[in-house]
Amino acid sequence: MIAALARWSIRRRAVVLTCALLLCLLGAWSATRVPIDAMPDITGPQVQINTALPSYAADEAESRVTIPLESELSGLPGLVEFRSLSKTGLSQVTLIFADGTDIFRARQLVTERIGQASGNLPPGAVPVMAPISTGLGEIVYYSIGYAADAKAPADESARLRELRLLHDTRVRPALRSTPGLADVNVIGGHERQMLVEPDLAKLAKSGVPMSELLRAVRRNTENAGGGVVTLGGEAFTVRADTRVRTAQDIAGIPLRPAGLGPAVTVGDVARVSIGNASRMGAATVDGQEAVVGAAIMLAGENSREVSHRAVEKLSAIGTHLPEGVKLTVLYDRSDLVGATIRTVETNLFEGALIVVVVLLVLLGHWRAALLVALAIPLSFLLLLTGMAASKSSANLMSLGAIDFGLIVDGSVVMVENFLRRLEERVRALGRPLTEDERTAELSTAAGEVAGPMFLGVTVITLVYVPIFALEGIEGKMFKPMAAAVVVALAASALVALTVMPALASFWLRAEGHAEEGGLIRRLKSVFSAMLGWCFAHRTAAVVATSLAALAAAVGYTRLGADFIPQLDEGSISIQFVRASSLDLASSVDLQKRTETLLRAKFPEIDHVFARIGTAEIASDPMGPNVADTYVTLKPRDMWRREGGSPINKTRLVELMSELLERTVPGQTTMFSQPIQLRFNEIMAGSRADLSLKIFGDELSNMEAVAEQAVAVLRKIPGGGDVEFEASGLLPSVDIVPKRDQLVRRNLHAEELNDIVSTALGGARAGQLPASGRPMEVVVRLPGAERTSPSLIGELPVSAEDGSGTMVALSKVADVKLVERPGVITREDARRRLAILINVRGRDTEGFVREAEAKLKSEVKPVGGVYWEFGGQFENLQRARERLTLVVPAALGLILLLIYAGFGSFRQAVLVFTCVPLAAIGGVLALWLRGMPFTISAGIGFIAVSGIAVLNGIMLISFINQLRAEGRPLRLAVVDGTVTRLRPKLITALVASLGFVPMALSTGPGAEVQQPLATVVIGGIFTSTALTLLLLPVLYDWVEARFSSSPTPTPTQP
Repeated sequence: MIAALARWSIRRRAVVLTCALLLCLLGAWSATRVPIDAMPDITGPQVQINTALPSYAADEAESRVTIPLESELSGLPGLVEFRSLSKTGLSQVTLIFADGTDIFRARQLVTERIGQASGNLPPGAVPVMAPISTGLGEIVYYSIGYAADAKAPADESARLRELRLLHDTRVRPALRSTPGLADVNVIGGHERQMLVEPDLAKLAKSGVPMSELLRAVRRNTENAGGGVVTLGGEAFTVRADTRVRTAQDIAGIPLRPAGLGPAVTVGDVARVSIGNASRMGAATVDGQEAVVGAAIMLAGENSREVSHRAVEKLSAIGTHLPEGVKLTVLYDRSDLVGATIRTVETNLFEGALIVVVVLLVLLGHWRAALLVALAIPLSFLLLLTGMAASKSSANLMSLGAIDFGLIVDGSVVMVENFLRRLEERVRALGRPLTEDERTAELSTAAGEVAGPMFLGVTVITLVYVPIFALEGIEGKMFKPMAAAVVVALAASALVALTVMPALASFWLRAEGHAEEGGLIRRLKSVFSAMLGWCFAHRTAAVVATSLAALAAAVGYTRLGADFIPQLDEGSISIQFVRASSLDLASSVDLQKRTETLLRAKFPEIDHVFARIGTAEIASDPMGPNVADTYVTLKPRDMWRREGGSPINKTRLVELMSELLERTVPGQTTMFSQPIQLRFNEIMAGSRADLSLKIFGDELSNMEAVAEQAVAVLRKIPGGGDVEFEASGLLPSVDIVPKRDQLVRRNLHAEELNDIVSTALGGARAGQLPASGRPMEVVVRLPGAERTSPSLIGELPVSAEDGSGTMVALSKVADVKLVERPGVITREDARRRLAILINVRGRDTEGFVREAEAKLKSEVKPVGGVYWEFGGQFENLQRARERLTLVVPAALGLILLLIYAGFGSFRQAVLVFTCVPLAAIGGVLALWLRGMPFTISAGIGFIAVSGIAVLNGIMLISFINQLRAEGRPLRLAVVDGTVTRLRPKLITALVASLGFVPMALSTGPGAEVQQPLATVVIGGIFTSTALTLLLLPVLYDWVEARFSSSPTPTPTQP
């Protein structure tokens, strides 16, 4: 049937070429519709639930909110993992669902379960779902600030307050309307509040309790409506516009009437002024405090398109801001997408150019070379049509394995056979062929190779099947690659079987090309001598190849292994972890010093900005002692030089690390990249390439084990950064009631709770009308008095024993300094600590193996504590286990397919020997370049195995054809191998050289392509050489032993 299709294409060439033209037009149109991205979307359906708990410590948040929510949410349909975090003032539960789960249905189910859990939650605890986004949702960061010559408030606090107000009232609402955005987050600046700050001494002197002050303010911050009245036939609405509007109004609110002594107003016992709300986070830009916003992409959207829209929207918003206020884009994900796609485009273009040159040189026939080259755009346009139809994005992974040399393999086989048969016929007749003779010869030639070629392409396609069995993140990353290659191969097979025969009948002529070029003749001469030596020394050739295969197997075990190579994003992220007891102001000061130092010492830096603590949308809650710092870099040619060339990024990170460690003590650093940071967090819930997860029930036991583990890990070579994810205990002020005193004064715990939460945490007393947005009125102690345990003990408490006296809080409660857990993380309902590890200078698998052995011997678990490694190593292991099961099954299917094609099991096994021959070169190439095994390299081994099998199929099928024509075994083997030298060299060279630009590229994204290209180039080199030299020898030896058997011929599918 396949051969018939090729012959039909010659007879109906006009129909075929018309259809090809229409498909080209469709492909060109589809090319404008294919979404573009840097990497596939690796994120799964995720729902995050945040519950603000202002008065709760971490352990209370865990027991009162986190655990009840976990219990209620467990068992949801499609739920595969859940993690939680409890810290002072916040409970966060993250649910991760199976791929393909409808996120809207999942959120609906979560909403229902939250409603069921609400009865078990404390009063005031309101779980709120985060925006419909993913861990990689923050695609654009920007800042709002004053220009250098702008008239800005002189006071930094007032300036930050005004900028935050502008952002929240003008920028955020407008930006949220951008299509594709789920929300806009903000951190930094100060939220404006009207503060009522009582003086403790005056409160005590006047006898006004804190609760009365709060109640009085609340009674004056609301208006009321009186309905509608009719006067003179007209309807009038009635409104009591009674609420206070200014600080002076609030200060004049009476607390005690004059008849009961001197009149007392709010202003007599408290200071009323505009101030700043308490905050859990801050932001800095280039060493100065700032307001930083983040555009959060809706789950499932294309990051490049949404980034462009967000940046354009910010530009439009900036034109309507007050004079002197500007918006500055600090980070734009589309910059990385553009740089990565440019790398892919360059590699594809250069690969295609190399393929065309090789075709021209080795075919020695410009018409044939151009005919084969046409398969590249035709197949690629068909691939883009498929991607547009399936809404798949063009990215580093989906296009990263496309080798135009592989794409033209089928066309090379077809056109080379056309050319060979036409040349032989011209030499036989001694004259040019007539049109009918040409058509007949082309039909015969197409029938000879169509079946084996299609079988070979089918085999190459099948070797990619195991990739579709990958699950989790590795599946999301590599399935698009496999799908793109399979579609491209199917398109190339279709082009080779239909368009090539049709075009050849119009275009291909053999006149004037009766002899092969001089280069091919010389190559055949040298090759014939080498082949003769192999026949004469068969045992030596087989033994040498077997030893090489054994050496490759041993070498493979010593390569080491990583999950995937790190994509160079062009930017750097630095996570600073400071003393756990550090407050936000001190952390900001330290961050300013750090950024100023980096800008002064590293001219390579374009911008530095940081997010410290927790943002308004707590999608990534951190303590005030933790800062995520983003360093955007200038173009590489502007970097300092060492040895006459710009330094690389690894060296730049080393210099930064050395400087910070030497000059800014009091903080530890972990270097990564913006997307990599989130990528690691998605994989394992931590921000490093590798994490040691420690599980248990008692934090004290877990911390004891963690401290031992850190000491061990820091001694292992390659542990570049080894740090705790979060520290254990933080200083806390606990107020413990004296029960006997409460009884004596008729007080209850609720009264103490109200006083403490109002005075220290602040109590909302209403809102004041203000320009832009209403202003919250908050009653709380001044900042200085809220930070001193002794002053906290002076809080006045009104005794309820009938005396009307005020007593100090310290009389009825003990104010003590204690230590409490700062952050409690949980994973799958177990408490978890994590040690973050960024491996440098060695492979991840080797580090983990050594670490596991040393941890087992040197760390003694207590109290049921156990540990496991997570992060990239976990994904590597899962992918390996999956491939270990699926790859042998796929190879077995390929073997059966080859057997079905040849009808001979022994010849199918002979073809299959090409696979280890290819593996030899792949391992050797990785070793020579110092690369570890990665999943990208594994894809390369899969690809080169298919190419090697294709070459074996084409060689053995041609030898079988010559034997079927009556030639003796040895003559058929030698003549068939020498005759197939040219197409074999062409297919090998175009397939391998097409990957050379990927192997040598240094642009963004090249790191992911290099292992794959390296393996394919090395594998094709050894498989081609050994297939041409060893496979004929093995074929001759095996077939000679079964000479009585009829000669098998390849089945025409």
